[in-house]
Amino acid sequence: MATATLARQIGSAIIKETNSTGSGGWFSPHMAAASRAIAERIPLVDLVLEVRDARIPLSSAFKQLENYTSSSKRIIVMNKVDLASRSELKEWMKYFEQNNCISYGVNAHNKESIKQFLNFLQARVRELNNVDHSTYTATILLLGIPNVGKSALANSLHRIGRISAAEKGRLKHATVSLQPGETKDISSLKIGSHPNIYVLDTPGVLPPQIHDVEVCTKLALTGTIIDCFAGEKELAQCFLAILNRSNEYKKWAKLSNSENGRTLIDHSLEYSNSSEDMKQKRQHPADHTQDFIVQDVRQTLFKVISSFDGVTEDEMLIEEEIKAVQRAFQVPMESKKSTQHKAEVKLLNLFRTGRLGHYTLDSIPRKL
Repeated sequence: MATATLARQIGSAIIKETNSTGSGGWFSPHMAAASRAIAERIPLVDLVLEVRDARIPLSSAFKQLENYTSSSKRIIVMNKVDLASRSELKEWMKYFEQNNCISYGVNAHNKESIKQFLNFLQARVRELNNVDHSTYTATILLLGIPNVGKSALANSLHRIGRISAAEKGRLKHATVSLQPGETKDISSLKIGSHPNIYVLDTPGVLPPQIHDVEVCTKLALTGTIIDCFAGEKELAQCFLAILNRSNEYKKWAKLSNSENGRTLIDHSLEYSNSSEDMKQKRQHPADHTQDFIVQDVRQTLFKVISSFDGVTEDEMLIEEEIKAVQRAFQVPMESKKSTQHKAEVKLLNLFRTGRLGHYTLDSIPRKL
């Protein structure tokens, strides 16, 4: 099976690469220092929010917590719910509940989602402390592996919390980056009043080494492990193998019925030439995040998969898809290797930002 084979190859390559570079490759001195600082603070805070990626609820677990914290003090926060399968997310919530774990699903970039989450946290703090809320100060530790959205979540809680409390003054910001592991220091942000609640945003920490090839692959696919350890080509192929086995591409069937077989790019070009106003609004084709390009990529993938004469696990299908999306992305023809690489990077980006479907890569463990 193409998916399983690619996953093993990627995971094995990551393990081999990190072993050859020593100490996990990603486990830098600042990550080691952050790990010690987190361990010191866990016993001192009121709540511990373990932020995970909703697409990999198990693989994104914070291993350092296995030796700490009571179930009442720890909350598993599944961030990026907008990128995960809704039906599978519900099953994961049930799974955590059955295992006596408090869990909550949130989208750090959705205002309403943050408001509801903040209300939930305030209620939890009040339950933990029967004291005068006007004078009490609670501290919440926000932790997790890199690139699960801890800093984005901290910033959103801080912003919404201050608005709700009608507080004035300058907003503070935790550092947010597209690259995993950019947060270097622990920062404190106020997210509530009566009682006063502060959240401590911490750097993302991975174990020095990960020996499970499947976990390595999933962390790489979602961007927790930087692409250079696995390679964009292999990751893009693995995503396509996942797409081909899923039902996500079938949702794009209606896109294949464009009039006279014209692509959405054709329509966009026609409209852009119809008036100067539309022409000015049209962005450069190099920006692959534009809706008309995303739609054309979806349409292209649907057509290639649907018309393929063979099983969807066939590696030849993936090769055809890679060639087809190069045209859909309108990648300038340079060397074959360079053109393909640019298309693979764009494809990975659209997958990771939810533009090519919603996926949960972890399966719920079976009961023994």
